[in-house]
Amino acid sequence: MLATGLLLAACAAPEDHAAETPTAVVFHHPGVVVSRTQLDRAKAMVAQSEEPWHSAYHAVLKSPYASLEYVPHPAETVACPFDGGPPACVAERQDAIAAYTHALLWGVTGKAVYARKSAEIMDAWSAVMKRHTDDNAGLQAAWAGSTWARAADIVHAGYPGWPGPRVQRFKWMLRKAYLTTVRDQVPGFNGNWELAMTDASIAIAVFLEDQTVFGEALDRFRARVPAYFYLRSDGERPRVPARTSLDTGEKVRAYWFGQGTYVDGLGQETCRNLKHVGYSLAATAHIAETAWHQGVDLYGEEAERLKAALEFHSRYQLGDKPPGWLCGGRVERSMGPDLEVALAHYEGRAGARLPYTRRLVDRARPAGTDELFVAWETLTHAEKHGTA
Repeated sequence: MLATGLLLAACAAPEDHAAETPTAVVFHHPGVVVSRTQLDRAKAMVAQSEEPWHSAYHAVLKSPYASLEYVPHPAETVACPFDGGPPACVAERQDAIAAYTHALLWGVTGKAVYARKSAEIMDAWSAVMKRHTDDNAGLQAAWAGSTWARAADIVHAGYPGWPGPRVQRFKWMLRKAYLTTVRDQVPGFNGNWELAMTDASIAIAVFLEDQTVFGEALDRFRARVPAYFYLRSDGERPRVPARTSLDTGEKVRAYWFGQGTYVDGLGQETCRNLKHVGYSLAATAHIAETAWHQGVDLYGEEAERLKAALEFHSRYQLGDKPPGWLCGGRVERSMGPDLEVALAHYEGRAGARLPYTRRLVDRARPAGTDELFVAWETLTHAEKHGTA
């Protein structure tokens, strides 16, 4: 939702990763958060009963989303007001997660029945879906759209049983009913909105192989992440989103939910609750992971900032008592299963040590779903099993 008092002014992944965005990327599929290499690794680990993949796989199988009897509930219009809405709002998110769940199970087991089910769910929606409306349209389209694109990219990359005309119809649905909404500019909203919308934009761009939207998503990441997570090198107060009237310290403080002391890793919504910071960390990691699979290293561009944010919030989610200057000495510990993807990169690929993040991830394994846009990330991105 809008911040109080704010006024607006206006195939396998490649091995090498560019320091700067190329003029045109060669898109790799699957490559929306999850790559072929990651699916193959999960498949091998499950077959060998290796942890944590073995437990994560069985958690997926036990989920209602994995049922081959799952029945989708598509709607032509999904109208979602703030903090509520008709059944279609929940059904859309759940159906997208179900399609993604079956796509993952196909990737991990090789059983075509799962790919067929995923395509069935996606076909049901693309046959009728036209638009998102009401106050929460952007966020709803972001959550569902990012998940739909992950599912579609996995299925389309290797399952020959999804007919071409149905694939094209699904692409048209993403472009018209999702992309037009998530590309809207919302600089004055709380940052989890724009990060989720960027997650959906880059996911859909990769599936559609749309160079223009892909480039827009990279630019949006580069602008918004530094305006959401603070580093001392930013100056005495945080950077602000473009096209806003946050031109005084008091306005910035209000936008940051009353927080006036800024330290490395602090988030714009830390003093709101850790749930929304978790959404932002997950969306940020999804964007960077998708870009990574396409040869662009967003992780490296913001490594210091994101590692600080991961450790700062994991520490308090784990139970450390906040000092009096931080959110009046109280934080709402409500983070979901949001950190597997970021941890996999910074510890698994980059070799960093993130002890608080590692401890929190291990404690939550196997990571399930937040029922919004995060699902089964221990299965897809685990590096090793730790101890809680």
